[in-house]
Amino acid sequence: MRNGDANSQVPDRFGRWLRDLRISVTDRCNFRCRYCMPREVFGADHLFLDRSELLTFEEITRLARVFARQGVHKIRLTGGEPLLRRQLDQLVGMLAEVDGIDDIALTTNGSLLAAQARGLRDAGLSRVTVSLDSLDAERFARISDTRVPLSQVLRGIAAAEEAGLAPIKVNTVVKRGMNDGSDVLELAGFGREHGYFVRFIEYMDVGTTNGWRMTDVVPAREIVDRLHAAWPLEPADPDYTGEVARRYRYLDGGEVGIIASVTEPFCRTCTRARLSAQGELFTCLFASSGHDLRALLRGGTDDAELESHIQALWGRRTDRYSELRTTESTRARKIEMSYIGG
Repeated sequence: MRNGDANSQVPDRFGRWLRDLRISVTDRCNFRCRYCMPREVFGADHLFLDRSELLTFEEITRLARVFARQGVHKIRLTGGEPLLRRQLDQLVGMLAEVDGIDDIALTTNGSLLAAQARGLRDAGLSRVTVSLDSLDAERFARISDTRVPLSQVLRGIAAAEEAGLAPIKVNTVVKRGMNDGSDVLELAGFGREHGYFVRFIEYMDVGTTNGWRMTDVVPAREIVDRLHAAWPLEPADPDYTGEVARRYRYLDGGEVGIIASVTEPFCRTCTRARLSAQGELFTCLFASSGHDLRALLRGGTDDAELESHIQALWGRRTDRYSELRTTESTRARKIEMSYIGG
């Protein structure tokens, strides 16, 4: 086993080991992307979590230690927009001290990254992933439904690179009729020019507010074919077991990734758990409910009991939503992506 007590680690019902923990630090975001937080749902009158409901940095770090003993060695901070959480660099520094955690990453929309990249790197952040769906300023504003200019996000990416937060990944959700035209090749070219690992993501039926339809999904095969026609590709080996992106290597150098959870599900290699900002544990991105760990933290439960509880939850895990997706399941209530991160 990589870290922790091998005797305390258990696989789930399909033999998948817990290795990655995604931690949402806030349910707030300064963008209103239609595939994630449409403004008509998350408007001015939407009730976000009160600060007292959020896990404290100390509570997050305590849980990270417990999860590390269960085999987790990678942590990704998400949101909402995680950089809206004040003094996030302090949390990064605390997590960097947890025995067994050797990789701390951040997924962000990049709007606040320029001012924080250096401090996060100094605190122990390993790398960063920036969500970016278009390099056309008007289309970017329309997709993100924000007044934050595209140039501000690009400055954030450049600042992260300068700070040494590498390799930089760029995540692009591709939706039919939204950005499936010139954007795909432009973003791929952007990655090739700067050495960023661009990952194109099939539009997913996460939550129940984004109006998802199968006809809006641009299949991975179509994206790969378009990229290959512009710059010949060949399949590349994954960086690690359970990597969600299928890697392709440009024959003239560099790589690109495709995340195809709709048309080519990868449930059988999923090693990820997700912790919401208020301390609920979710064992699948498409789950309808979570398990309240905050109540245990604040109710006096000791670490041994926490560890046993998490071990039992993971041991019972049978999640494989994308493999079993049906018309009925896509309509069922699911937790929103903005609540537990992508």
